[in-house]
Amino acid sequence: MQLVPKRLATTDADFSAQLTALTAWESVSDRGHEARVAEIIASVRADGDAALIRFTSDFDRYRVSSASDLVVSMEALEAAYHGLPETERSALVAARDRIWAFHEAQKESSWRFPDQGDGVSLGQEIRPMARVGLYVPGGKAAYPSSVLMNAIPAKVAGVGLVQMVVPAPEGVLNPLVLAAAFVGGVDRVVTIGGAQAIAALAYGTETVLPVDKIVGPGNAWVATAKRQVFGKVGIDMIAGPSEILVYVEPPMDPAWVAMDLFSQAEHDEAAQAILVCSDPLFMESVLDAMNALLPTLERREIIAASINGRCAFIRTSSREDALSVINQVAPEHLELAVDDPDALLPAIQHAGAIFMGRFTPEALGDYCAGPNHVLPTSGTARFASPLGVYDFVKRSSVIHCAPDGSARLAKIAAVLARGEGLTAHARSAEYRQ
Repeated sequence: MQLVPKRLATTDADFSAQLTALTAWESVSDRGHEARVAEIIASVRADGDAALIRFTSDFDRYRVSSASDLVVSMEALEAAYHGLPETERSALVAARDRIWAFHEAQKESSWRFPDQGDGVSLGQEIRPMARVGLYVPGGKAAYPSSVLMNAIPAKVAGVGLVQMVVPAPEGVLNPLVLAAAFVGGVDRVVTIGGAQAIAALAYGTETVLPVDKIVGPGNAWVATAKRQVFGKVGIDMIAGPSEILVYVEPPMDPAWVAMDLFSQAEHDEAAQAILVCSDPLFMESVLDAMNALLPTLERREIIAASINGRCAFIRTSSREDALSVINQVAPEHLELAVDDPDALLPAIQHAGAIFMGRFTPEALGDYCAGPNHVLPTSGTARFASPLGVYDFVKRSSVIHCAPDGSARLAKIAAVLARGEGLTAHARSAEYRQ
């Protein structure tokens, strides 16, 4: 199969419109699923565990007599870890330690400051969420890395209980996923999936504890369910397909660039890989490398569908052109394959994660570099950030007034309250003068 990425140039008269059309993506929260998902959520709310048993039998072909059979014991998680080959155990622990260390640096502290010396103090208290739900896919592929990336910042934040749900088609669970739950500090694992798992996390059942926030990737059914329960619980995001934008200033081995593009294209057919470069000959050499390397990859059919459907080679005329493209795309993953990436960094306004230099492939960030791989997609890096410790805490404002300070603030508050016609507010403040 021949790879044929789209070709664009910043000198094209309609370049910006072409780029917008190329990167446009409707949310994976499928509007066509909404009615059925609403029915599933209502059923779980009404019937609790009985609905989970029924849906697990229907959708996952996994029959149990009691919902307690869906709970994986901590002993089973530990056994899964010890049953792995030493190389996998070591890799999980090394990744866990690096991810943990990075997220420790994100921790925030409560603070307080005095205001004008008359007994008023203002501040902010940081408190972790009590319970968080982690959804882990269990279909086409297993993602132990996602277990670590979602569980660890919650544990670092001090979340009291991390409850993981993962489907077990025909009762089969991936031992690497269970081992990741063990080393990542997951407190509870329940083998349910789909919209019914999201409903159970949001509303609780006899077996599944209700949570304050749901995080983790999933298919269109899961995304639609997350959208519907938002408001009852918090959610991380409604994520689109994975993306990478690689900006290259040659010379560089074209095979490296080809494989970096493939590393995202192999996720699924809708993933997007974009190459930005000013050298058309180098881009041809990358395409030659891609066509040569594709037959060597296990997921070559998925890669080919992704490259031929959503990939683009964008020719620029200058660094400024390239930076403009980057900021318009606002990519989930951005590789700056140049000699001096720090010189470009101040001009990067929108990107989920930035991989600096020629020896920092995006794949390192997916597994073990340390920063979180749960990143904003579909241009949402314009306003969203990677998953972090800050996503698992709440901030409470703190106001304390002594008599003198209360009298000072009451005068201001009363004027503004009366201006809004809210006299009870004004008098409440004035009573303290």
